[in-house]
Amino acid sequence: QVQLVESGGGLVQPGGSLILSCAASGSISSINAMGWYRQAPGKERNLVATITRGSTTNYADSVKGRFTISRDNAKNTVYLQMHNLKPEDTAVYSCNAMIRPKNLYERLYWGQGTQVTVSS
Repeated sequence: QVQLVESGGGLVQPGGSLILSCAASGSISSINAMGWYRQAPGKERNLVATITRGSTTNYADSVKGRFTISRDNAKNTVYLQMHNLKPEDTAVYSCNAMIRPKNLYERLYWGQGTQVTVSS
């Protein structure tokens, strides 16, 4: 069974840094684009950053210059480096990926999310 599992969330001070990772596992043929999303309490889920298989990146304006998305294709893992964190960055962060399982068609998979709390 194909899965995406996030890790690295936690409590951090304003101005601090945190690195999230999301690893895909299972019977995978290939992985195309991957991304990070976040959802704060009482708000809708919003895109944070995306990265293509060839490592072309895209960022939400709110995180540009502070966050960096990257991937290791050999490890089927996407990362989100977060710097100069602000209280408004507090949210559940989830990763997704377009994954083609072996013998199946490509579709979007989601991880279950990891909590990031930036406290003052």
